[in-house]
Amino acid sequence: MGGPTEPHEPRGEGAGRPRDDDPSFGYDDSAYEDPDAPRRRQPYSEGPGFSPDAGFSPDAGYDGDVGYATDAGEYEAPNFTQEELAGLGPEGGGSGPRRVLPLEDEPTTLVARYLFPTERYRGEWKRHWIHLSTPLLIGAGATLLLGYLAGFLTRQNIDGMVTVAVLIWLGVVGWVAWRVFDWYFDRFILTNKRVMVVNGIITRRVAMMPLLRVTDMKYEQSALGRTLNYGTFVLESAGQDQALREVKHLPNPNELYLRVVEEMYEPQAVEARLGKDGDGDDA
Repeated sequence: MGGPTEPHEPRGEGAGRPRDDDPSFGYDDSAYEDPDAPRRRQPYSEGPGFSPDAGFSPDAGYDGDVGYATDAGEYEAPNFTQEELAGLGPEGGGSGPRRVLPLEDEPTTLVARYLFPTERYRGEWKRHWIHLSTPLLIGAGATLLLGYLAGFLTRQNIDGMVTVAVLIWLGVVGWVAWRVFDWYFDRFILTNKRVMVVNGIITRRVAMMPLLRVTDMKYEQSALGRTLNYGTFVLESAGQDQALREVKHLPNPNELYLRVVEEMYEPQAVEARLGKDGDGDDA
């Protein structure tokens, strides 16, 4: 046994146990089997075993007729027939959503005087020709009736009554002409700020409603309106007194409804489309 400063060997049960860092230590007991021993003894591979020709073929299932040329940089565009393209435009008969009509570039001189400089013009519309149906029917009926009456009075040699009949007919024709001119100067106007109705020949009337105050909007079409493509617009506002509530006989109401609704709820989309159209025109 060594001196007090020399390390001594442990005795007893753990005397034969080697240090934990001894790599050559192993149990000889056959009852014990380390499940990780084969994996630790297995040598490591140089790589995952990929081959340079690992199942890839130069013609790996690609057909040469799919529209791609074999030469780099060449592309063969697909061909579409006119039947396949039918109905994709705004005038087509496709089942998808219809696009709104193109926006007008500039207002007429009749409308431009009512717009302020920072206001963006979106379009103006005259009322449908059905708006003139009553005056035109009255004019046609008066012409037939008074013409027959004038002929009858001429055969009866009543010249004074013939003159009266002619004056009445001229008055009816003048009234019909007035209504036609009034229809021509009657405009429904849309901007990015408001909707307006301007009418009158001598006495001008301008009715306006801001888009921000419109709480509800709808249009109505009768059976005749659906046939002739016109309708009545009804605008509801938060205010009690409304200068502009019901506008009758507007043409193409579905397209006009889409135009107004888009301007109310998606003004950024309108600006984006206008910007794109402007870029295309400049190009």
